[in-house]
Amino acid sequence: KRLTSIPAFRAERPKMGHLGFVPTMGNLHAGHVSLVERAKRECETVAASIFINPAQFARGEDLDKYPRTVEEDIEKLKRAGCDYVFMPSVAEMYPSGITLDIPDQQGTFIEVRGKSHQMEGIIRPHFFRGVATIVAKLFNVTTPNVAYFGQKDAQQCVVVRNLVHDLLYDIKIVVGETVREPDGLAMSSRNGYLSPSDREAGLCLYRGLSAAQRLFAQGVRDRARLHAAATDAINAEPRVKLQYVSLAHPRTLEELDTVGPDGAILAGAIQTSSTRLIDNVLLGVPDGL
Repeated sequence: KRLTSIPAFRAERPKMGHLGFVPTMGNLHAGHVSLVERAKRECETVAASIFINPAQFARGEDLDKYPRTVEEDIEKLKRAGCDYVFMPSVAEMYPSGITLDIPDQQGTFIEVRGKSHQMEGIIRPHFFRGVATIVAKLFNVTTPNVAYFGQKDAQQCVVVRNLVHDLLYDIKIVVGETVREPDGLAMSSRNGYLSPSDREAGLCLYRGLSAAQRLFAQGVRDRARLHAAATDAINAEPRVKLQYVSLAHPRTLEELDTVGPDGAILAGAIQTSSTRLIDNVLLGVPDGL
């Protein structure tokens, strides 16, 4: 069932019972579908949102060309067992209006301090402010019992966990494993931007992370060796530019000199000629993200 306004969703919410919620920006792929299918197994009712959140984009980024595939998305959600699709308008979700220029923005925004400035926050300092704000709004409207996110956006998962903890939401956060193409490329809504050459070149990111993962499996815990294994493999591909490789604590996101008993998130980002790609692997994180 499509619900296109906040009052419409709130009117239906009492009928939903124990609700699993999957927030998306549309242009769905198998990773999103896997989260919906898991929610269907674990919850009485499943709702997904399709909302391209302008607060996550800076001026000059791809807000205007971000793929919009609503009818195909709804069909995928239906096949996966989703019961409700929430598709609010920008005006409804940002009643004070929204501009991409942060100094000119009016209204209420949320920052998760201490978890938003590193890794992705170095390249896109506005990004997690937009994520935290829209996730809080969606949680306020949908009041889910469980919310599902994908590990590919590992830092986002950490930010959302802190948001839920600090704002006292009674919501369980579940992180689903990254779903990959047969060649290892992490599924992403932006993969459609990749030319064949860029796609081939972009595989170096997972190749580098996997090289470090193999070293970790052999007992290596030292940052220098793990970091070098990843960066050397990525830098061997001349068609991409390495933006960062991070070896971070899975809860604090502090950069680690040595991987301890809590494990680590090994994450990286590259820029191809057309598209920016991110990916990560977990190193010895006992219970996952």
